[in-house]
Amino acid sequence: MLSTDISVSFLNSFSTGDPIQVASHVTEDFENNQMGVLAEKIKGKTVYIERLSSFLKKFRELRYSASNIIAEADKVAIAYDMNCLVDGHNVSMQGVMMISVSNGLIRERFDYWDGLSYLRQTGIV
Repeated sequence: MLSTDISVSFLNSFSTGDPIQVASHVTEDFENNQMGVLAEKIKGKTVYIERLSSFLKKFRELRYSASNIIAEADKVAIAYDMNCLVDGHNVSMQGVMMISVSNGLIRERFDYWDGLSYLRQTGIV
């Protein structure tokens, strides 16, 4: 499977709401790097699954839509639109994921997204 196909499948898997389905795309030593206002970095598939469980409960009806994809070998950049429901608020944001693939699985992700829009749309700011 191509790095692009794996990356798009990863994005689409979030709509299942199933942390195991999402994590099936990543390596055991996966590094998840959330960048921006609400930055957080974690390492390891087990920790990722734990975080995904609470994330997917909070970000309900989560849908990513790729708007632009650039790929070179095992590196993929995906510009996306994200839509979900958070605490009764409809949230719509844009972002870019930088993904590294190794042996058919995602080894590392950097996710740059518009945290200020999230804070405004959820009424935090």
